[in-house]
Amino acid sequence: MSAVGRRVAACLAALAAVAALVAAAPAPGEARSPGGSSGEVLRRDTAAVHRAGAIGVAAVLDTPSGTATARAGEADLRTGAPMRTDAHYRAGSTVKTFVATVTLQLVGEGRLALDDTVDRWLPGVVSGHGNDGRRITVRQLLQHTSGLRGYTSIPEVFPAGYSARGYYENRFRHYTAGELVAAAVGHPPNSEPGAAYRYSNTNYVVIGMIIERVTGHPWRAEVRDRVIRPLGLTGTSLPGDHPYLPAPYAHGYHTYAEDGRAEDGRRVDTTVFNSTAADASGDLVTTPQDVNRFFGALLTGRLLRPAELAEMRRTVPIPDEPGRRAGLGLETTPLSCGGFYWHHGGNALGYSSENGVTTDGRRAVTVSTNSFDESDTGRQEQADQAVKVLIDHALCGRGG
Repeated sequence: MSAVGRRVAACLAALAAVAALVAAAPAPGEARSPGGSSGEVLRRDTAAVHRAGAIGVAAVLDTPSGTATARAGEADLRTGAPMRTDAHYRAGSTVKTFVATVTLQLVGEGRLALDDTVDRWLPGVVSGHGNDGRRITVRQLLQHTSGLRGYTSIPEVFPAGYSARGYYENRFRHYTAGELVAAAVGHPPNSEPGAAYRYSNTNYVVIGMIIERVTGHPWRAEVRDRVIRPLGLTGTSLPGDHPYLPAPYAHGYHTYAEDGRAEDGRRVDTTVFNSTAADASGDLVTTPQDVNRFFGALLTGRLLRPAELAEMRRTVPIPDEPGRRAGLGLETTPLSCGGFYWHHGGNALGYSSENGVTTDGRRAVTVSTNSFDESDTGRQEQADQAVKVLIDHALCGRGG
């Protein structure tokens, strides 16, 4: 399993159940939010994520009564600059929800169908070694039931995910979508199409290629024109070959599981990165405020018609994760106060983030952290679990 795959697995494991309230001191320097007690809970939980191992943490909670923010830790270990709640970060797989939204808009326009096969739009692209695009549908790609192998699980394709040396030698490397898909289908699939849920970044790279074939425009242009600009997401971009983050930003710190050339033991500052390596599966730079705005707009019907939003919310179980389910670019996790919330977290080298919005779209929270530790999985899982607790408290209205 690749570094990204291990991150996804660790995050899913950590998100499996809701822990008890984590007592913690408030993060210094944060103003009291209008909600008072709910703001204090957010600050305590944010500090707990930092203590659990995250280098820097930013959290933003939007409710009908206002916005609460909290931060803890550092955005830059070299200068000691504190984390900011408006800091840009690499949100990785959260872009899948943006891409799924555009896909379903095209379905609503009658330009694409969920039952269309891959070969209907990309003849011969998914073939060989048991892979067959004639049997894989758009719905299966969006829901991770296609069976396609994830290209990030192949070290020679994504060396930056496996070692510090791989990062340094490939951080400016340009990838094409066709290159990534060809690498994945050069190996046997994980399962038969439609047989089971199994997360694979290859699915969304293929979806991005289909969007381009249907519209005649790159998937980034369609996401920008259909989602980012209409919602006024001024802190959100799809950088592609541009490897630098806009200010203000949080540096990303990745600790590899194996030794390599690194700046602090095995910890590497992975802020600079050409994210064509992620393509439509993870090329996203954003802020917590923008993520909340996007998910709130999506779940309240501002981006999709009722029929397409209903399709997005048709879910299948996520294996080995009791209570958790996957829709089309969306996932659900149970809440301790009853019901569940919608979300799609994301990871990139040195960054880990999660979000959540209530089923009515009235409460939304996003948590971004600027570190990921593959050398100490227990510590990373503690940080992931603390994020889960924060989201549960925020969406259940703990603190009032």
